[in-house]
This record gives sequence, structure tokens and C-alpha cells, in this order.
Amino acid sequence: MQKKWLVITLLLLIVGGGPGYMAYNHFVTKEFQNPVFEPVLADPSVIKGEDGYYYAYGTEDAWGDDTQPKLIPVVCSKNLVDWEYVGEAFEEKPSWKGSGALWAPEITKHNGQYYLYYSLSIWGDSNPGIGVAVSENPEGPFEDKGKLFDSEEIGVQNSIDPFFYVQGGAPFLMWGSFHGIYGVELSEDGTSIKGEKFQVAGTDYEAPYIIEREGYYYFFGSRGSCCEGENSTYNVAVGRSENFKGPYVDKEGNKLTNNGGTVILEGNDTFAGPGHNAIVQDESGDDWIVYHAIDKKDPLLWTGASRRPLMLDPIKWEDGWPVIEGGVPEDIPQKTPDV
Repeated sequence: MQKKWLVITLLLLIVGGGPGYMAYNHFVTKEFQNPVFEPVLADPSVIKGEDGYYYAYGTEDAWGDDTQPKLIPVVCSKNLVDWEYVGEAFEEKPSWKGSGALWAPEITKHNGQYYLYYSLSIWGDSNPGIGVAVSENPEGPFEDKGKLFDSEEIGVQNSIDPFFYVQGGAPFLMWGSFHGIYGVELSEDGTSIKGEKFQVAGTDYEAPYIIEREGYYYFFGSRGSCCEGENSTYNVAVGRSENFKGPYVDKEGNKLTNNGGTVILEGNDTFAGPGHNAIVQDESGDDWIVYHAIDKKDPLLWTGASRRPLMLDPIKWEDGWPVIEGGVPEDIPQKTPDV
């Protein structure tokens, strides 16, 4: 009898449907444990495709036997827990900047297409910038539309870490890394800037992410060091505002432009440097924070770069503020999201 049920389970997995490169029976996984994807998917951005699958995109990294870095790795899942590598977002690296790596992608659906905003930079870059690419399919390949702006043109140092948001029918891009978090309205097609930039958070922050809940806009940003292996101090802090452009304040009323912020996620004995998050809402309306962190027992890739696998934890709401249980990455089994 046990063998019979094993055969049935295998058949269900084979015919589970979905993309041709993978099939899931998503009733199988009732619990999960962090990390949800390894070895690395740093600075994750997540979207649910028209096919019902979630797609996550990460910073350029090399892992496994591949000596060449993946030009924005793409992974796919039916349940936010069981992820499978799909491929690279780009067939060739965008050429509008002489040198640089593809960091911190931001995925969105706009005008019937999938838009991928990305940073192009190197460590210590004096003039990094942000570009945009489009695709009919979430797995790509994406066609590069070129530079949106660089740091010198927009007047903000270290212009990386894009985040896309539609407010009042108009597209906006938020961005920034330790030189202030800014926003600017985009053209209707999302490929050029329109209007003047505005500031929403101070110089302690990078990796902005904004959601709207119950009449408030909530700003999530990362602070501290992202990439020092087990010594990384990355953490996530939050502020809220009744207006999209701010001012955002923390629970004590401190403005984020003055580097206030209520910390909701930081490292523990198992994981260092949790941060650069996205937020996903499941079918029950529950919010989940998707982010990277560093396993202190296995902190580096073979390249020497910090190994930042993909993490997932539920968000609870208390008195109008997001809360993560214990304020640290969970390292015991948890219930799988309702998808």
C-alpha cells in the first residue's frame, strides 16, 4: 500500500501543470523552512504571472559550476516555497554603461508587458545608473530599452535599487542607496522620467519598497551592511504616511527623512543581514515578506561574494504596523502560504 501511494504521488507531480520546465502538485508542501531557495537569490523582486506562477528575480551572481555570473537569475514557484531555476533575464548584458554588474532588479506588469528595472553598477562606482527592459513573458528574455537615468543626470549619488509603483494612475520610480531615497514620476510608457524628484527617506536607507494598507502607505527600507558575510548588519525598518510622497514616520513619530524607522527584521544566531525585501499577498489576504539573508555557517559563494539565499516569513499587523514574529528570520518549520 505504501508503494502504491508513492506511485500516485509521483504521477501527480508529473502532471501537475504549469510551465513546461516544471510541474507541481502544490498540495504536497504544507510546511516550509527557510531558506526557500539556495544557493543565492539576492535583492529579490517577485511577481505573480498570468500563468498563476510566482517569478522571482535576483542580483547577478555566479554559483554552482558556472564560472560566468547569471545576468539576473529568474526562479519560479507555484507556492512561494518550492522554487526552481528558470534561466537568465538577459541573453546579453545591457551595453549603455561601459562596465558594471546587474543589481537589485525590480519586476512589474505595466501596459500589458513585464517591465524589469535594474541597477548597473560596480563597487565604488562614481556614476551608477538604472535601466529598463521589457518582455511579453515573465521568464524573459527581456529586451533592453536602455538607460532610464544615471546618478549624475538625476542628481542623486549611488542611484541604484529601483522600485516601481503606480499612484493615481501615474507610474513612479523610487530608488536610492545611502544617499537618500527618492521618487520621480515616469512617462506613461515607463521608459523616461517626468517631473521633479522628491525625497522620502534619509541616508541610512537603500532598497525602498512601498505598499498601501488600510489608508496608509508603508515604506520598507534596508539599513546596515548587506554584504560582509556572517558579519553583515543589514536590517529592515518601516515608516508610514497618509500620502504616497510622505512624510513617512516611524511608530515614535520620527521622520524617515531624518533617518527614523521602526526595525521589524534583523539578524539572529542563524542568519545575518536580512533585508532588501519585497512583499507578496497570498489568496487569504495575508502578507509575506520575501528577502535575502546570510547563513552564518555557510556565508560565502565560491567567488568570495556573500551567499544570500531567498527567505520568506509571514507579516502580522498589530495596531496598524507590520510585525515579523520575533523580529528575526524564522528558522523552524512554518505553514505554507495560501496560494
